[in-house]
Amino acid sequence: MRPVIGITPDLGETSARPGRPALPRYELKQAYADAVLAAGGLPIVLPYSDDESAPQEAIDLCDGLVITGGAFDIPPELYGAQAGQKIGPLKRGRTAFEQRVLRAALAADVPVLGICGGMQLLAVELGGALYQDIQAEVPGALDHEQQNDPREPGHAVKVLPGTALQAIVGADGLEVNSTHHQAVKDPGRARICALAPDGVVEAIELPGKFALGVEWHPELLAGPEHLALYRALVDRARR
Repeated sequence: MRPVIGITPDLGETSARPGRPALPRYELKQAYADAVLAAGGLPIVLPYSDDESAPQEAIDLCDGLVITGGAFDIPPELYGAQAGQKIGPLKRGRTAFEQRVLRAALAADVPVLGICGGMQLLAVELGGALYQDIQAEVPGALDHEQQNDPREPGHAVKVLPGTALQAIVGADGLEVNSTHHQAVKDPGRARICALAPDGVVEAIELPGKFALGVEWHPELLAGPEHLALYRALVDRARR
């Protein structure tokens, strides 16, 4: 049987029409599910809940977890900071659930892959901190919000030697897409495993567990080195 991989969705709303107000809905880019399927897993969407037992019950159903990204920021108070002028929109309900389900996964040794904002949440959960805006806080930074199609690379990253990431992708460097304005400032208990040319952290991993975060969206990129991240998650989930 395929390992069950839980995926956290984004929150949006339907379009309002006469007599039909906008209603909340879950949203998930198809590429996430396609990547899990291509890697041999069975993707399921994890609905958010304020019920204290929901995150643990979700993890009890799953063999692996993907924390996705989205067009929102992590509340600064979660990493001991105050909101600056460049902070973007917040989705506190989503972040609260994702933090709890991530915590449950780490405690149960369920493998985790954090994508973009999911990587940032992983760093925060492990005691780290974020740059609230790369352009405002990192001198000489690249434009990490590429203007070209995110299915195409935006810049290169250096994969650090001796890391789990290097073993997974089988390369010392990758061409990646880039659609984020925040970045990991302090990885906390995680280890940095990839860097952009400007020094911005592009990937982290937690030694001793399968808990990997990448700032790019490998599910949108062609090439076996990108699908390898999802394959590694699914392979670890089979154990």
